Amino acid sequence: MHSSAVFLIEFGCLILGLGLLGRLAGRFSFSPIPLYLLAGLAFGEGGLLPLVASEDFVAIGAEIGVILLLLMLGLEYTATDLVSNLKTHYPAGVVDAVLNALPGAVLALLLGWGPVAAVVLAGVTWVSSSGVIAKVLGELGRLGNRETPAILSILVLEDLSMAVYLPIVTALLAGVGLAAGAVTLAIALGVATLVLVLAVRYGRHVSRFVSSDDPEKLLLVVLGVTLVVAGLAQQLQVSAAVGAFLVGIALSGEVAEGATSLLAPLRDLFAAVFFVFFGLHTDPASIPPVLLPALALAAVTTATKIATGYWAARRAGIGPKGRWRAGGTLVARGEFSIVIAGLAVTAGIEPSLGPLATAYVLILVLLGPLTARYTEPVATALTGRLRRRNATSRGRTAPDPPDSHETIDDQDIVGRT
Repeated sequence: MHSSAVFLIEFGCLILGLGLLGRLAGRFSFSPIPLYLLAGLAFGEGGLLPLVASEDFVAIGAEIGVILLLLMLGLEYTATDLVSNLKTHYPAGVVDAVLNALPGAVLALLLGWGPVAAVVLAGVTWVSSSGVIAKVLGELGRLGNRETPAILSILVLEDLSMAVYLPIVTALLAGVGLAAGAVTLAIALGVATLVLVLAVRYGRHVSRFVSSDDPEKLLLVVLGVTLVVAGLAQQLQVSAAVGAFLVGIALSGEVAEGATSLLAPLRDLFAAVFFVFFGLHTDPASIPPVLLPALALAAVTTATKIATGYWAARRAGIGPKGRWRAGGTLVARGEFSIVIAGLAVTAGIEPSLGPLATAYVLILVLLGPLTARYTEPVATALTGRLRRRNATSRGRTAPDPPDSHETIDDQDIVGRT
């Protein structure tokens, strides 16, 4: 009885604290992710007040949080959208992967962490935060901008790539051999392909089976199916997160909309618990030694993400201002980076990887909204100054010519209602 009371008090204080931190983040219009990570650091090993009674429950809640994050991500897309994006925008996805995964892999190898850690850190630096970016686009009023589809296409391709990447990482962390790893990847690709085909051809029937006019029944069926599929996927070494993502893709129409509204509060609760759990397993004293590498990695991958967005928007025919806005918007890292790093922390492959990932995400989840807002005006000002300097060096002065590539469609007001 005493331990039960301690658990309730301890876990209740944790949830209350997360609620207050989320309210604080909302007041200042920034993502609560860094505050949740800091809360985990405060209550974990070496923190101010380590959790004892509720640690096991927090671990289970964190796993459910990852599953719900990926389920909700899958619900945002239809299989047709994913196939269309894959066919149309795959070059941007390749550029994104090369420019942003490579710095993480190189740093891990330079630090002597080995190839498995290199693959993990490559994923941490590769994937942008869909949640933070969607929030920033809405707050800045850019959802109707011409560059926004280019941004979203990169995010969709990153999410789809996770269906392949996560099983690879899971197999590597499990220490399976080359043959077993190849089998795991083949299973993952086969399952993903099968789900996409079924969703495209029979998505209505799947949604009809799950559908219910009673919100309670719909919630229970969707959540139950997701947990069962996630568990089966984990048994096959495919990754529970991928299983949840594929369930989300298979559902469409009114079922997806209804499930999204019902599951959103649960997702937010357990996602917050997940970020805290990651912080719990990171000793605050281990962060200062990796702070400089994290800062260097953040600087490099900020530049590479801006380059990625610029290139993708240029390829889509967007003017220079929209290209800079697209690049600056993609900088933020968040939930996926922590999910990937969390797999490595649980497997215990490299003690410093968790602290480095924590510091890296803290930096970029705070920097991301700033680059989204200020990359374009700073780049425009620097470009104008360079033009004036070039004109002066040629012995003439002239006002800045109008940007011949910029069209009215590229302005902030386009597409707003």
